[in-house]
Amino acid sequence: MQAVRNTESGVTVVDLPEPDGEGQLVEVVSSGICGSDLHMIGWGPLPATLGHEIGGRSSDGSPVAIWSLLPCGHCDRCRAGELQQCRTGTSTLYGVSLDGGMADRILVDPRCLIPLPAGLTPADACLVEPIACSVHAFRRAGVSGSDRVAVVGAGSIGLGAVSVAAWRGCSVDVAARHAAQRAAAEAIGAGLAPEGEYDVVVDAAGTSGSIERCIELLRPGGKVILVSTAWEPMQFPTFFMNKEPTIYTATMHGEHSGGSDMADAAQLLADLPQVAPAVITHRFPLAKAADAFGVAADRSAGAIKVVLEP
Repeated sequence: MQAVRNTESGVTVVDLPEPDGEGQLVEVVSSGICGSDLHMIGWGPLPATLGHEIGGRSSDGSPVAIWSLLPCGHCDRCRAGELQQCRTGTSTLYGVSLDGGMADRILVDPRCLIPLPAGLTPADACLVEPIACSVHAFRRAGVSGSDRVAVVGAGSIGLGAVSVAAWRGCSVDVAARHAAQRAAAEAIGAGLAPEGEYDVVVDAAGTSGSIERCIELLRPGGKVILVSTAWEPMQFPTFFMNKEPTIYTATMHGEHSGGSDMADAAQLLADLPQVAPAVITHRFPLAKAADAFGVAADRSAGAIKVVLEP
């Protein structure tokens, strides 16, 4: 079986034994390259196969997405229903510490199988996981369809936030740096060049400059949602507290009384068929993984979501 690992030589396709042991075997159809993957490969060799954004088919042929988190189910946070806050952290995360989906096949806990609704194919289901991050964040913040929303940053996470806002019936505008991002945002239904004041502003860039722009766009008493991973310390602007913002953070995705963030994200992609072709800009065979990572790192080349297809 072929799989993608980060080795001493960089991103490399290696031959591995077939997955064995307890769990559900999934034939991978699509695996997205996340911004976190681009950061992690800079850390040097990693012990597990990459890929936590996964679409495929289970052993009975059913189309599925993979919930990349495997919570312990026993710690205080799991017992409280906040599975995404599991004390095991990243030690039980597919594509980080457990073998991920940039491979021909992956063995996962049956709890991590997310059935796909009609209208969503496994080829596009790699978007379920990143969009679920924004589904979870918007749910935590209590965003409603009457809210005016702005998104700062239009990579795949920012466009995921745009998609969730549109799905919830919000008016949404996005600040995007690159032409491909602007075109994708418009295809999803967002306006460009945010102006005025917004009830909710989403930081999808994770920098001091982006959080400053968020505060500028926010109405007094509004909500700021942080959905992007900050890879370096962020500084809030002077006197930002004068607007008395409520700031929401979110990590990954979890469950709620009506289902799960992953299932909601899958339904969103089925309900908004324009999202996948707008966000997925490049597809590569697994054997071209190194080339795919190079393209994913070059936003000026028009890359948004780059997908590997075993």
